[in-house]
Formats: sequence, structure tokens, C-alpha cells
Amino acid sequence: MLLGGVQIESEFGLDGHSDADILLHAITDALLGALALGDIGMHFPDTDPRWKGAGSMQFLLHALTLVNQKNFEVVNLDTTVILEKPKLKDYRQQIREHIASNMSLPVDSVSVKFKTAEKVGPVGEGRSAEAQALVTVRRKLES
Repeated sequence: MLLGGVQIESEFGLDGHSDADILLHAITDALLGALALGDIGMHFPDTDPRWKGAGSMQFLLHALTLVNQKNFEVVNLDTTVILEKPKLKDYRQQIREHIASNMSLPVDSVSVKFKTAEKVGPVGEGRSAEAQALVTVRRKLES
């Protein structure tokens, strides 16, 4: 399983058109949404064979480029991954560092939280996983 660009030891993985890194997808959507630039599906449709198996970091870097082109910068990132297993706490720092490095943010500006769905619904039954992201952006200060 791939989360935040980090390989997670697991008996199963996530399935998707790209590499199915749900955490990077959520961050990409949050960045695009913060500036009303649509969503990940508008920029990288799953009907386009170019994106079959694509690395999700490519999507995130594209969104960051658009944020910079609009003269904004990321201040803070708060994320949550929701799945029953595997337990992810031992991967938290590695995921934070990987995301922070790729987004040119200090690690203390990147929050990665993990929750379960308490055995309720598709996530709780282990049939799916979710990720949420909230990003704070600000207009770049004029020099």
C-alpha cells in the first residue's frame, strides 16, 4: 500500500486508475479546491490512459505549480487517513517528512492523522479506505 508516497507493509493494497495513493489524492484535491481550480478528476481523468498507473506525486506537484502560478503559497497541511488496518502510527513521521519535502514545507507544518471507522460501513469492514486533507494557503507577500 502506498500512502503519502511511502510504501506501507500490508497484506493488501489500494486499487485505482493511478497508483491509488489516497493521501496524495486528497492533498491534491485540497490544493485545487483552495483556489477553485476544480478537482483531481478534471486535471487527470481516469478515462485518459496516460494516467493509468501514474504516480500520485505527479498530481500533487501539478497542483502545487498551479498554486504558485496563482501567486499563493501553502502555509499548513492537515490530513487524516481512515482505514481499519494496517496500523499506521509507525509510518507517521516518514509520511510527514516525505510530504513536507516534496511540498517544500517544514515538517511541523504537515499533520498526518490516522483513524479507524470503528468497524462501521465499507471502511470499517476493511473494503475501502478514505483520506481527507485541509490546506491553508495565503497570497505570497510582495518583496
